[in-house]
Amino acid sequence: MVTAFDRKAARRRRHRRVRVRVWGTPERPRLAVYRSLHHVYAQLIDDSSGRTLASASTLQLKLGRRDREAAAQVGRAIAERAQAAGLKRVVFDRGGFLYHGRVQALADAAREAGLEF
Repeated sequence: MVTAFDRKAARRRRHRRVRVRVWGTPERPRLAVYRSLHHVYAQLIDDSSGRTLASASTLQLKLGRRDREAAAQVGRAIAERAQAAGLKRVVFDRGGFLYHGRVQALADAAREAGLEF
C-alpha cells in the first residue's frame, strides 16, 4: 500500500530540523517567516524569554497581492521595525519552507534594508 505525501507534515519535519540549531536571543533574535497561501508573516522572536519583539505581514500592511514584491515589502517593514527596536543582527528561520520565491524575496529585502544574518 502506498501512502500519500503529506506536505504539512514534511514542512513540520524540516522546521523541527532547523529549530534544533536556530535560537533567538535578546541581542540576536530569530526572524521567523511563515508563508500561507494568501499572506506572508515575519516575526522577531527572543526565544530565551518567549517574546515577540517586532512583527510584519502582508495582512498588517494591507497588501492585496501575494507575490514576491509583497513579500519584499514585508522584509523591508520588519527590517525598519527591528532597527527602531535597536536590533541590527538576526538569525533567519525559514520555518521549514524552501528558500526560494517569497521566502527568499523577504530575506533579500530585509538584508538590503540593513538587517544582518
